[in-house]
Order: sequence, then C-alpha cells, then structure tokens
Amino acid sequence: MLSYTLRTLTRMALTFFVIITIVFFATRLSGNAVDFVVGEGITSEDRALLIKYYELDQPLFTQYFAFLKSFTDGQFGLSFIERRPVSQIVVERLWPSAQLLLSAMGLTLLVSLPLGIAAALWRKSWIGSAVMVLAFLGYAVPNFVMAIVMVLVFSYWLNWLPVVGNGTPWHFIMPTIAMAGVLIAALTRFTRNAMLDVLGQDFMRTARAKGLPESRVILKHGLRNAGITILSVIGLQVAGLAAAGSVVIESIFAWPGIGDLLVSSALRRDYPVLQFGVVTVALAVIVINAAVDLAYAWADPRLRHSVTA
Repeated sequence: MLSYTLRTLTRMALTFFVIITIVFFATRLSGNAVDFVVGEGITSEDRALLIKYYELDQPLFTQYFAFLKSFTDGQFGLSFIERRPVSQIVVERLWPSAQLLLSAMGLTLLVSLPLGIAAALWRKSWIGSAVMVLAFLGYAVPNFVMAIVMVLVFSYWLNWLPVVGNGTPWHFIMPTIAMAGVLIAALTRFTRNAMLDVLGQDFMRTARAKGLPESRVILKHGLRNAGITILSVIGLQVAGLAAAGSVVIESIFAWPGIGDLLVSSALRRDYPVLQFGVVTVALAVIVINAAVDLAYAWADPRLRHSVTA
C-alpha cells in the first residue's frame, strides 16, 4: 500500500507540473498584458518601465523559470490591476468558493442518496420510474441553464431571491441548487445502480434471514457496501464542480469566489492572478482525485490486496 501511495503522489506531482506549465504559456498567447492594462495615452518611457517592473522584458523561458521558482519561495508577485499580492487576493476568494461547494455537496447528499435508494428498492414501480426520469432530466439540463432560469423566475419575475453576492443565507439558495442540480442527477443514478448490485448479494439475504429490520439491512449492509462505488463518483463530481462548475455559477451570480476571480482576471489579462487562481483550482482537483484513489484502495479489500501484493 505504501508503494501505491507513493505512485499516487508521484502522479500528482507530475500532473501539477504539467498543469502549471500549460497555464503559464497559455496566459501568454494573448500578447503583452501591459498594452491592455494601461491602454492608450501612456508614454513609451512609462510603458518600458512597467514592462521592466513586471519582468515582461525577459525571455519567455526566463519568465517561466521565475514562475516555477515562485512556488518554492511563495512569492507570486503583484496583481497588474489591484497592485496587491496575488496570494492575498486568491486567499480572500477561497472561503466563499468553499462555502458554495460545501452547501452544494450537502444538498446533493441529502437528496440523491435517498432518491437513489428508493429508485433501487422500488425499481419496478412508478416511484423508481419517476425518480429515474427526474434524474435523466436533471442530467440533461446544464447548470448554467438552470441558473439563468432560476434568476428569471425567482428574482426577476417573482422578486423572491437576491441574485448578486453572498451576504445573506438567501443568497445561497439559487447558486447552491444550480451547482448541485447535475450532481444530484448523476449521483442518484449511480446510487441506484450501486444498490442494485448489492441487493441480490448473499450477505443481504443472510442479514434478512437473521431477522434484522429492513432499514438496517439497507443502510448498514447495502449502502455501506455500495459506498465504495458511490465514493468514487462523489470524488469525481466534486472535482468537476471545483473546476468548471464554480466558474460558471459564480460568474452568473457574481459570487465572490475563485471562479468569478478567474473570469475577471482573464478578461483583464491580469496574468499573475489568473495563473495562481487556475493553479490553485487545479491543485484542489488533483488532491481530491488522489484522495479518492487512496480511499478507494483502502476501502476495497480486493484492490487493497492487489496494491499491497
């Protein structure tokens, strides 16, 4: 198991290196950021001073190695726009994004697990069919479409819920539902399929033969054994939310998180903030995926045996 953990950590490091390399060169494709930041009317002397200050006059690979060095000394530079340390700006946005992600995950687990179990237990009745129809519809509707529809209905037409910011609990309702919508649909389907795989197993029949209550049989024996598959799905979906979902939803609702920061930094060509923000999100996704792999390896006896053999 130790060797498997070391291989996982090595893959994490290599993936992270590739990502930060791609991020650096991709942000340079649109040209010199100084031309965009200062606009017209600046003298050539002032422009040269700004380029020298931000070390944009250096060769590209010199800038690249300086960028790599920033991860060892913790000095990520200043924002082109706000003239503040990049790390300070990104850290300020982490907690709002984490709040939204946690609320979406809490809603997902609260809704999808009972629905998936119900769809498996009553798979031949109208209840199971209704749950699966709703799951397929939810999976087919992109989260940004759901967000826009909710804004039109509940904010513009009915004037029930606020749209911009995160100042009150009411601000969480629409972004949380929009972010969790697709995830609820996906996890409901996977929970149903995982439960169907274990409902007919011998240990389930043995538990019922012992006279255990059906609720205990389902939750303790069924859901626990299906949890290995469900755990992997949750990890992948959370990683997807942390990467793409937050960018879309936070932009629509002007949520002051990492996703909104990435969009604004890209539009303003604020290279230092954009680079560090993307790398932060990528690192979160890598860590989540690695944690799921390790948890899956520890939870599944067969896999644990294979990786320790």
